[in-house]
Amino acid sequence: MGSKQILVVDDEIGIRELLSEILFDEGYQVHLAENAEQARLFRNEREPDLVLLDIWMPDTDGVALLKEWVDQDLLTMPVVMMSGHGTIETAVEATRIGAVDFLEKPIALQKLLSTITKAIMEGAPKPQIMEDDAQNQKFTLNIDGRTQLYSLPLDLPLREARDHFDALYFDYHLRKEVGNVMRVAEKVGLERTHLYRKLKKLGIKFTKKRGEGES
Repeated sequence: MGSKQILVVDDEIGIRELLSEILFDEGYQVHLAENAEQARLFRNEREPDLVLLDIWMPDTDGVALLKEWVDQDLLTMPVVMMSGHGTIETAVEATRIGAVDFLEKPIALQKLLSTITKAIMEGAPKPQIMEDDAQNQKFTLNIDGRTQLYSLPLDLPLREARDHFDALYFDYHLRKEVGNVMRVAEKVGLERTHLYRKLKKLGIKFTKKRGEGES
């Protein structure tokens, strides 16, 4: 275990010192950060084998920092969240984002060590694609204050999938512009006649304004 490096991120000096002593005695190399900024700097330069990350910190909370690492493709190591004010909701949110486990303070010694051993052995969480998401990617769009759920089928040949996307795309803009094809054409950067033909091909209904023609 001598080669394994653990980054402890906690704003409480007592917690940092206690965890440092325990982990050092177990043969780990321990690095300490008292806030999210110090943790960022460390992670930008090095990749620890595991991070013990406190949730409640004064500058940036642990969940927000975890999201940053996910967004920046820096969550390449297992992260175990810690909190003295833990709730089920917080634990679920942290594990959903990418944490591998959650420890409540005060942390029992055996629980701490077993969790660390298991997390290091299993490594960082691997991205998983469910079978409800491989076939359909669901997303929401807000149109005039109304949130609508759309489903984009992905288990299709590229040309068919593109037609589905185009239909959703132009339907969205038509709704947003209250059916005004001229404004949609300007917004999406298409010549109006081309847009009319595209809408007909996709089977999207629209109302032609007086004076508007296809050629």
